[in-house]
Amino acid sequence: MSNTRIERDSMGELHVPEQALYGAQTQRAVDNFPISHQRMPAQFIRALILAKAAAAKANVELKQLSESQGKAIVDAAQGLLEGDFMQHFPVDIFQTGSGTSSNMNANEVIATLASRLLGEPVNPNDHVNCGQSSNDIIPTTIHVSAALGLHEQLLPALVHLVQVIERKAVEVHPFIKTGRTHLMDAMPVRMSQVLEGWAQQLKANIGHLQDLLPSLQSLAQGGTAVGTGINAHPQFAAGFSRQLSSLTQVQFTPGKNLFALIGSQDTAVAVSGQLKAIAVTLMKIANDLRWMNSGPLAGLGEIELEGLQPGSSIMPGKVNPVIPEATAMVAAQVIGNDTTITVAGQSGNFELNVMLPIIAQNLLSSIELLANSSRLLADKAIASFKVNEPKLKEALSRNPILVTALNPIIGYQKAAEIAKTAYKQGRPVIDVALEHTDLSRSQLEILLDPEKLTAGGV
Repeated sequence: MSNTRIERDSMGELHVPEQALYGAQTQRAVDNFPISHQRMPAQFIRALILAKAAAAKANVELKQLSESQGKAIVDAAQGLLEGDFMQHFPVDIFQTGSGTSSNMNANEVIATLASRLLGEPVNPNDHVNCGQSSNDIIPTTIHVSAALGLHEQLLPALVHLVQVIERKAVEVHPFIKTGRTHLMDAMPVRMSQVLEGWAQQLKANIGHLQDLLPSLQSLAQGGTAVGTGINAHPQFAAGFSRQLSSLTQVQFTPGKNLFALIGSQDTAVAVSGQLKAIAVTLMKIANDLRWMNSGPLAGLGEIELEGLQPGSSIMPGKVNPVIPEATAMVAAQVIGNDTTITVAGQSGNFELNVMLPIIAQNLLSSIELLANSSRLLADKAIASFKVNEPKLKEALSRNPILVTALNPIIGYQKAAEIAKTAYKQGRPVIDVALEHTDLSRSQLEILLDPEKLTAGGV
């Protein structure tokens, strides 16, 4: 075959693209898994390369590798990270369940580059993979890539969204709108109270996510094949975590029980469950925005979202709530990702989970989608919407449910009769109440004042 070279592994010879940095085991995976044509996420590969550098540093300290070998591996890894490293990682997501193909892909690529730097052979298995197994490095990489994604992407994005919502709440505090339960008119609320509710939902989600970080930053590395640590130095796990923490500026620690971290993916399942909860919160906020923006004439029309693009190819002038819609789709996808991760988490058969690549893909996808959509929702929907005060006042003036404030004075039954009459006749509740009670207009104006009613109490 032209433009190829012959590579060998324990199963024999095969052709590999001439310029490829990877070797035989990667090529076998490329040949064996032409399934989705989707590669492992870049965040995962980045974390895997960092893990290889940390392992090399630890092994040099423990005299499992020479200083020259370790330096060559570290320099090769750092060189990869400074360039377009994904071109060297062609293995499909749908591969062997342990992720061995991706592990060997990294080992082979780094070994090739390290050999060039050192001027003598660096072996993918004996040197780059020293003290490691796919069975501990891939679970470790799932934890590391997810932890970095939370620290670098999602948590900052959620904090930003909360800050934007809280600033907007101050801005819209003077405005009072008709509250709704069951999508039906209810007692009035301040616009600020609506937004403060969203902010608190997100703060709770942030707290729950932060509670999971210590478990996520606890690593399987050092367990090697089944959790016993065969072929790894007894101090390798501690050295690896220390070196990785230095490389990433995130505190990683050896797992307390490596059998649990290799045989299960319970932490990934728990993190995914919290990502699903965040998706549910974002879906609620997105849908509230869509409803309040609906119309502008035949809907609620309480707010006007920033117009970002034409909304129809046939209806001129139509503008749609595209950012909340995109956010809602992200939420649906994250909920689906969680289902996949839940099923995959059940595949911890004896000493190894065998759906690791798909757990990595879906977990990292959820983190990235939520982070990106949170920033868009903050900056292109919440920060920029305008309040339609005339529409708010019109709806409030005709809302018969305000009669609830009269319950302590005239009783529920009488108040219900007044509300039904106001509905039926399409009249302001204050006018109907004036006819059916002994209360004066001035008394009714005080009792039915929407601003007073947003404060609760009696």
